Amino acid sequence: MTESPTPPNAGGAEALRERALTALLTARERTTLLTDSVDDHELTAQHSPLMSPLVWDLAHIGNQEELWLLRGVAGREAMRPEIDGLYDAFEHPRATRPSLPLLAPAEARSYASEVRGRALDVLESTPLDGGASLVRSGFAFGMIAQHEQQHDETMLITHQLRSGPVALTAPEPPPAVDVPALPTEVLVPGGPFTMGTSTEPWALDNERPAHRRDVPGFCIDTAPVTCGAYRAFIEDGGYGERRWWAPEGWAMVREHELGAPLFWHRDAGQWLRRRFGVTEPVPDDEPVLHVSWYEADAYARWAGRRLPTEAEWEKAARHDPASGRSRRYPWGDEDPTPERANLGQRHLRPAPAGAYPAGRAPCGAGQLIGDVWEWTASDFLPYPGFAPFPYREYSEVFFGPEHKVLRGGSFAVDTVACRGTFRNWDLPVRRQVFAGFRTARDL
Repeated sequence: MTESPTPPNAGGAEALRERALTALLTARERTTLLTDSVDDHELTAQHSPLMSPLVWDLAHIGNQEELWLLRGVAGREAMRPEIDGLYDAFEHPRATRPSLPLLAPAEARSYASEVRGRALDVLESTPLDGGASLVRSGFAFGMIAQHEQQHDETMLITHQLRSGPVALTAPEPPPAVDVPALPTEVLVPGGPFTMGTSTEPWALDNERPAHRRDVPGFCIDTAPVTCGAYRAFIEDGGYGERRWWAPEGWAMVREHELGAPLFWHRDAGQWLRRRFGVTEPVPDDEPVLHVSWYEADAYARWAGRRLPTEAEWEKAARHDPASGRSRRYPWGDEDPTPERANLGQRHLRPAPAGAYPAGRAPCGAGQLIGDVWEWTASDFLPYPGFAPFPYREYSEVFFGPEHKVLRGGSFAVDTVACRGTFRNWDLPVRRQVFAGFRTARDL
């Protein structure tokens, strides 16, 4: 049982340099779109206590790039050492960040731009085909590109939470294909497979190392659970039946009087939702979005099923029974394309269930990458042999039963920060994230 070999575009210093440059430029283009699409008042406002002001994210992106690429890789003196504490995510909770003496929008833009110019010089002069672990295969540059894209996703969540006029637009995703012919679930046979990675050059520490997992056979949904299917749970009284809910989830429902996913409301007998400033009918064929782990778990119980474990999800997404190895992505080892997955904020919504036939896994399940993050049954825990790199605060401090694992990415995730091995995690109460789910069952 093996995983895919090192990706071909990861070999050779110049290819690595070009890949890193493209990733950094793509991330900054998106950051600019997200911050230039609103005025300074919107940038400095806190649109939800769950989120930072957009201007904090902008300067934090620049500060992390300076810390790791200019100071860490190049060994240069700090440009603005007095702001390090302001943009330390562990020092100041999101709810308190508006009270800090943050850089104003123009100053934040200037700082991030100056850091980027110097970082590109460092990229040009740094050997990437050997040396220290931090720069080997361009890891530090890939890590910073992923970090920026992760904050871009966070800023997109803030855009969804903000009130006011529409600031972002995007074309519609492609339609579903041959939905009536698709089975509702697919079989994943039991047996061992390789989980995680030891060869993906920009994989983060919690994805490592590759290790063998033996997973009993199970069935998993062909596509994520749709709004229409979830509406049936609502209309059957799912939010009023304690038996479907974990105790903490039931307490959350009662305390906050929940009755539907976040951003849904009922008007004149019709379910509507707010999506990036637009109010529209809830589309029955689209994967449900903005549900917590507790809501996903309750739906699965109501449906007589369960959430898949993280290992089950990854086996469904990566295992190729014909070769016995684990692929980088459901469709193979090639990077994502617009024909295979809904990623990169190309669309501002999930595609209908059954879209992207070119992205399906060998087991027949589709949309495992992109569209919606998928809650799993698993706690966020280290793999056997885990070693923190390059700092404990990325993963290690979050390990434990408090956080649940999400897999697969969403339409808001860029390709650089989405792989078959990529692991996300969050508190089971969180609803603002672009999360949905699919269900599974034992054989």
